[in-house]
Amino acid sequence: MPTVLVVDDAADLRFLFRAVLSRAGFDVVEASSGREVLAMLDQDPVPDVVLLDVQMPDMDGWDTLTAIRARVDTHELPVILCTVKASEEDVHRGWMLGCDGYVTKPFDIVALREEVAAVVSRSAEQRLAVRAVALAAPHDYEIDRTSIRSIAWTFRP
Repeated sequence: MPTVLVVDDAADLRFLFRAVLSRAGFDVVEASSGREVLAMLDQDPVPDVVLLDVQMPDMDGWDTLTAIRARVDTHELPVILCTVKASEEDVHRGWMLGCDGYVTKPFDIVALREEVAAVVSRSAEQRLAVRAVALAAPHDYEIDRTSIRSIAWTFRP
């Protein structure tokens, strides 16, 4: 069973993520801050994917993602941003920093579950390809999402 590290400062959302992802067959571990995530990544086992909120106190998701990508042992760890930050600039920033998926709150539970399953099933090369598609036309996010979904279907197991 793949392990998802859910990172959100809101306990009620962590509870919801745990319920949804556990029912989908994932093991779920939780963290409430970016600093807690980095401490957890120093321990074994490293999760298979991180579901990361952006707006958190002490260390936001942008800085947490940057720190994950900067570490030799986690630079390829799949990270999905799950945030209310939905502007074109925010989405582009997430992909530029190296996210492997971007889900906006409020989210559809089925879509969230499918996004986590899709990202965790891709190889590092496939995740880079999806990221390249997301960055290809940052001026038009709707076209990007269509392109991302199209290329992502190619990489389904």
